[in-house]
Amino acid sequence: MRRGLASTLILATGLLTTACGGGPAYVRGSEAPELDNYAMSTGLDKRDLEKLFDENAKSLMESGAMRRWKDASRDGKEPTVAIFPVKNETSEHIDSQLQALLSKFETQLVNSGYVTVISRERQEQLIRELRLQQSAAFDPDKAAQLGKQLGAQYFVTGKVYDSSEQSGSERRTQYFLFMQAIDVETGAIRWQNEANLTKGLIN
Repeated sequence: MRRGLASTLILATGLLTTACGGGPAYVRGSEAPELDNYAMSTGLDKRDLEKLFDENAKSLMESGAMRRWKDASRDGKEPTVAIFPVKNETSEHIDSQLQALLSKFETQLVNSGYVTVISRERQEQLIRELRLQQSAAFDPDKAAQLGKQLGAQYFVTGKVYDSSEQSGSERRTQYFLFMQAIDVETGAIRWQNEANLTKGLIN
């Protein structure tokens, strides 16, 4: 297994060298289709975050909460949902990527046709007005207060965190993206899921 991973890392490095001179070169994914398949570090990259968000989105779309929202929509009572920021509890600088993927998550909910999704621009305006920090969005009490201000019946939020281990020069980091859908009025959790992945450096 270690030999296989070492070969993969060598191949990934080879993609970044030129044919003449052997020096480093910048390449596009279209020039090296395998480029996105290789991990360049144990940190979170675009592919990792997409995997974590896609797993959570799939879980929500197949959940009992979504079935109830569909039923309510068919009865002319389309639920109103707000998507709050995901709290970053890792040491990774991924806030901009999290925002981009939340927009993708929001788009999937909008395109489902079963819920009304409140504009995130409106949320940001209210957050400023209420002087709430972004990290406070995961606090159930403050999130419920904000949800009521927005007129939302439900809000979706979460956090990403990690756990690392190291032995000698070998390192393993596990990443988790935990998400919930919460009823604003009652505080009841209507859906929750945790997606995870592991990255490592093996000699």
